[in-house]
Amino acid sequence: MIDKIFENWLLKFISLAFAVVLWFFVMGESRMEVNHIVPLEYENLPEELMIASEVPTSVAIRISGPRALQVNLSPGDISLAVDLTGLSAGVTSFKRLEESLNIPSGLKITRISPSYVDVKLDRVREREVPVRVVLTGEPAVGFIVKASKSVPGKVVVAGAESELKGVSEVFTEGVDLTNVQESFSQAVAINYIGNYTDLKETKTVEVQVVLQSDPGYVPPQPVVESPEARNHEGVKPE
Repeated sequence: MIDKIFENWLLKFISLAFAVVLWFFVMGESRMEVNHIVPLEYENLPEELMIASEVPTSVAIRISGPRALQVNLSPGDISLAVDLTGLSAGVTSFKRLEESLNIPSGLKITRISPSYVDVKLDRVREREVPVRVVLTGEPAVGFIVKASKSVPGKVVVAGAESELKGVSEVFTEGVDLTNVQESFSQAVAINYIGNYTDLKETKTVEVQVVLQSDPGYVPPQPVVESPEARNHEGVKPE
């Protein structure tokens, strides 16, 4: 029995080794699909232009290929970039993004989402606009606001030209005057949030508020009881 097991042992060993190699070969060549999230970069943006639209920052892809290649594939091996070289202001559509994917040979993209991206470029411009002071609440009784202003009185807003055309002024955060009885000044943030524009440098201003006595205010007079009222309460008049 034992002799039969070891009979032609060399041939049996070679057959076993061949079977193992064949198994690894088959496993290595078997195909599989793997999902990845790939960062989407925008390169070579022309000077004096900016992206003025919502654009995706990543894409979801599904890669098909041999198991051996998939196992050794790392996120750093996959890259996707949109080249903006030579573009002018306006909307440009980049289709078939899979053709721009940098992946090892032997692998295939079976799904990509989104498959295209629209990029709107706009000119970068600046505009100086006035600052409007926002006051809330009411001063103490007997006082009114004589004047209010911000220092500086104007600030620069920069960004997409198309959006900048609709910006005529900016506003401060609300300055509370509740029960205030005298003039004051304080640093106040500018309340401005643009989609594709922003304050260039100045984020806060000094708000100066001048109060004065209300010329139309009549202080309440003390109540003086008449002799008749005092007699009614049982008090003899002097």
